[in-house]
Amino acid sequence: MTNPLSYAGKRVVIAGCFSGMGEACARALVDLGAEVHGVDIRPSPVSMASFTELDLKDWAAIDHVVAAIGGEVDGVFNCAGLPQTFPAADVVAVNFLGIRHWSEQWMPRMKRGAAIVSVSSNAAMGYMQRVPLLREFIATTDKAAALDWVAAHADDVADGYGFSKEALAVWTQMRSVDLIAEGKRINCTFPSPTATPMMKDFEKIAPKMVFDFFAKPINRQATPEEQAWPLILLNSPAASFISGVCLPVDAGFTGGVLTGEIDMAAFRASLSGGQ
Repeated sequence: MTNPLSYAGKRVVIAGCFSGMGEACARALVDLGAEVHGVDIRPSPVSMASFTELDLKDWAAIDHVVAAIGGEVDGVFNCAGLPQTFPAADVVAVNFLGIRHWSEQWMPRMKRGAAIVSVSSNAAMGYMQRVPLLREFIATTDKAAALDWVAAHADDVADGYGFSKEALAVWTQMRSVDLIAEGKRINCTFPSPTATPMMKDFEKIAPKMVFDFFAKPINRQATPEEQAWPLILLNSPAASFISGVCLPVDAGFTGGVLTGEIDMAAFRASLSGGQ
C-alpha cells in the first residue's frame, strides 16, 4: 500500500520559511523527501531545492518568482505573515492580499490532487459573524482597490491582523468550491499561541493574560512542529476528501469556547474591567 503521508517525489512551494511554523514545516517536508522551494523576506536556515527572497507586498515580484521556480507543484504551503506591530495596511497586504496573489499564481500550476494550506489564526475564530463584509473586501481583486477599501474601513480592519486572518479563512472556503472541480483542494489552520519568534511581537500588543487565556485548556503554547504537522497532513493524499476547512490546531480551545466550557464572555469582561 502506498503511504498517503509520504512526500517522496513531491514538489512543493512554501511562503514564509525563515522561522517559526514555516521553518518547521519546510524542515519536515525536506525530511519527508519533498523537493521544497521556499520564499521569505529573509534567508531560511533550511537546506531546500531553492530559496528566493520575496516581499509578498510586491505582486510583480511574486509573478516573477513563480515564473522562475516554474513547473508544476503538488502542494502550496502559506506560512508567511506580519504581526500587528506593522501598519494595518501592510499587515493586510501580506497576510491576505499577498498570500492570495501568490496562491492564485500557483493554482494553474497545481497538479490534479494538489492542495493549498494557509496559516490563519484562532484570532479569526469569529469570522462567521461578518462574512458579508469579508466577501465585500475579498471581491476587490485589484491591489490598489483592496488597499483603498482597507483605508475606507479602518474601524472594521482595526490593526489588520484579525481581519486579514478572517479574510484568509473566508477566501479559503470560497475558493474550495471551484478548485475541487479541478481535483485540487484548499484549507487553512487556526493555530493557538505558538512559541515562535513572532510571539515577542504579539506580546508588545496584548498583555500576557490574553495569551494565557488562548492557551487553554492545555495551558501552554504550541511548538512550531505541532503546528507544522497538521499543515503537512492537510496537503497530503491522506486528506484527499478535506477541502474548505478551517482547522483549529489549539488543543481544544475552540471546542471549549463553542460549548461554553471555556468562558469567553467572562474573559472579555475581565479585559474590559482591567483585571
